[in-house]
Amino acid sequence: MLFILTGEFEIGKTRWLEAELAYLRANGVPAAGVIAPGIWERTPDGFEKRGIDNVLLPEGRRIRFALRRDLSGDGVPEAAHANETCTKWRIEEDAVNQVNELFGTLAAQRNDVVAFPSLLVVDELGPLELVRGAGLTQAMALLDMGPSAAYPHALIIVRSSLVECACERFASAWGEHVILQPDDQSGNLLHANLLH
Repeated sequence: MLFILTGEFEIGKTRWLEAELAYLRANGVPAAGVIAPGIWERTPDGFEKRGIDNVLLPEGRRIRFALRRDLSGDGVPEAAHANETCTKWRIEEDAVNQVNELFGTLAAQRNDVVAFPSLLVVDELGPLELVRGAGLTQAMALLDMGPSAAYPHALIIVRSSLVECACERFASAWGEHVILQPDDQSGNLLHANLLH
């Protein structure tokens, strides 16, 4: 089954996902893929999101994925990947390559018979992937293959404006899908489907 976690910007989708993955792992359901926690800084008005990391699963290695473009002089190499559809973030090309390499490895293992199948996780698919066919291309290719022995279920994060596009893209590979919000009701739904 394909789970699509969605909601407005900066409402805690990744934090919710991190908590859910920890709960699932404690109950015998590992995860493989990538989660994208924000890099936050305290300001006089609260907290400000300055960048995005990627955590590569299952190993847990953390890499810097993007910084805000207005901070581009603050440690972002000039060679960092720029794209027209994502004007707020300056994405590290090497980070995209590392994430794609991970999904290429996962694709090679998709038909492995394992004692504990993993939940395939992609945080997040945006316009770069769903509209332009760029960015996390190996993640898209793996999702296009549908469920497998190693990854019978997948959970993707997609912004609200792209949910319909994601549903259409993956309908033939995954069949049914479930829309999740970062709340307790969705957590219970996820548990009911993944924990046996």
